[in-house]
Amino acid sequence: MIDYKPLDFEENCIKQWEDLHLYEVSETQKKEKFYVLEMFPYPSGSLHMGHVRNYVIGDALARFKRMNGFDVLYPMGFDSFGLPAENAAIKHGINPQEWTKKNIDHMITQLKRLGLSYDWNRTLSTYSSDYYKWNQWLFIQMYKKGLIYRKKGWVNWDPVDKTVLANEQVIDGKGWR
Repeated sequence: MIDYKPLDFEENCIKQWEDLHLYEVSETQKKEKFYVLEMFPYPSGSLHMGHVRNYVIGDALARFKRMNGFDVLYPMGFDSFGLPAENAAIKHGINPQEWTKKNIDHMITQLKRLGLSYDWNRTLSTYSSDYYKWNQWLFIQMYKKGLIYRKKGWVNWDPVDKTVLANEQVIDGKGWR
């Protein structure tokens, strides 16, 4: 009987996929293009089953389209700005940037272990200046065209986090956390 060791087998598969550049997208491909993008996780901890459920759906679609001859762009990113990651870092007494980077690295390991077919060369983190400089540029362009404006109005102020909350984050007059 063959001595089957799942961890060894899985690590070998992951290495082969990476060596073959199996899920990378070439910009010179002549095939019809297809794009799959899922909501980026907040890197405030480890992945959980809710993440797995969500990302398996996108992965199945990406694989289906590849098997049907499409050149599939399937990137992954991390929504690393905002309160979830910052609050988790503060709770653990760690610098938020250090905490976020550590969690992103851990999540990438988890996602690879799941065998998801992302193009890891196209990974992004929203805390990276290479990413958010374009958000800032776009915001400025919209402001210049009068599409963004300032006005006085009521907001949901969170005195703990010292920030504005969306209506969906307020339950019975208090922040949902």
